[in-house]
Amino acid sequence: MSENAYLAGLLLSGKKVIVVGGGGVAQRRLPLLIASGADVHVIARSATPAVEALSRQQPGITLELREFRDGDLEGAWYVIAATDDPDVNASVVAEADRRRIFCVRADVAREGSAVTPATFEYEGLSVGVLAGGEHRRSAAIRSAIREALQQGVITAEAGADPMSGAIPGGVALVGGGPGDPELITVRGRRLLAQADVVVADRLAPQELLAELPPHVEVIDAAKIPYGRAMAQEAINATLIDRARAGKFVVRLKGGDPFVFARGYEEVIACAEAGIPVTVVPGITSAIGVPALAGVPVTHRAVNHEFVVVSGHVAPGEPESLTNWDALAKLSGTIVLLMAVERIEVFAKALLEGGRPADTPVLVVQHGTTAAQRTLRATLRDAPERMRAEGIRPPAIIVIGAVAGFDGLKNS
Repeated sequence: MSENAYLAGLLLSGKKVIVVGGGGVAQRRLPLLIASGADVHVIARSATPAVEALSRQQPGITLELREFRDGDLEGAWYVIAATDDPDVNASVVAEADRRRIFCVRADVAREGSAVTPATFEYEGLSVGVLAGGEHRRSAAIRSAIREALQQGVITAEAGADPMSGAIPGGVALVGGGPGDPELITVRGRRLLAQADVVVADRLAPQELLAELPPHVEVIDAAKIPYGRAMAQEAINATLIDRARAGKFVVRLKGGDPFVFARGYEEVIACAEAGIPVTVVPGITSAIGVPALAGVPVTHRAVNHEFVVVSGHVAPGEPESLTNWDALAKLSGTIVLLMAVERIEVFAKALLEGGRPADTPVLVVQHGTTAAQRTLRATLRDAPERMRAEGIRPPAIIVIGAVAGFDGLKNS
């Protein structure tokens, strides 16, 4: 095969495609072939469990565990020779040539009549890279292009669909993750790079704001617990005002926008004003912070549930929606958010409800950041020790058997 390959996109829906071989190469190629709607036939001496599972679970694919035979390519439009036997692959290419069927030879790319590019899908685009059979080079260039698109270094024109990307006069509600700027999702970071206006919470990763170009208007929502706060109505009005001015607005929150972050109130306000909204979930601190402190919120044979509870309202107050007696009787993990200021009343409610006093407690302050600090205690002494250690918000409090794990040692 000449290194000067002619690039083309194959429309394989309903067309017969033969894959000879059931190993790792086939395992990587099959999902895209199935997604294209091709009628896929796999012929192999043996197959990986993943290939066997695909043949059982996915329509449009059949698997025959046998040797490749002359005549197997009858009626095919496209062929992939992907066995670990060079002689078999050569036979597949030879028959494909006789039948004038394009054939990819996985082990020696230049000896086939077609080459599989390194590909990815992005916002309605199919992007492929060929490097004359140098697979590592094409894969590296593919990854660089994908990363540039994801980070907004290069952009793809967005359509009218709110899910397709940045929209003039639209709002993206983005979860920034628990603190470390690298824990924002790829999509969240890309939309942030396209913003005209960013309305940011105090707990949103501040390093991300430092990356924004000078023309971006940054508005501090100033939702500081127990201190001065920008009223939710004012935040809603700001989002709507900037979007109506034709700006693309990113509402950047810490954690996940729908986990005790009033994100859905902002969605409703924008929807009522006719403003399109894109929601980008984030890693919630309730799970991410304990995980990076070495503690899973669930673990096999230890617990079958975990509950995330807001500490914004104390037990016994009329506004409380939490059944603390029922919570205390659970055996699983309790994750308390925004609970530092009232830890005494939460611990008392759980103890009075029946939680054992020696239940392990993990407290993580400024989780996932350079300022992270942890405190290990029990339900009995956690309030006293937190006060003695000067624990302040933001901090996550994990209560349950998993809180006794010490990093990876006991997991």
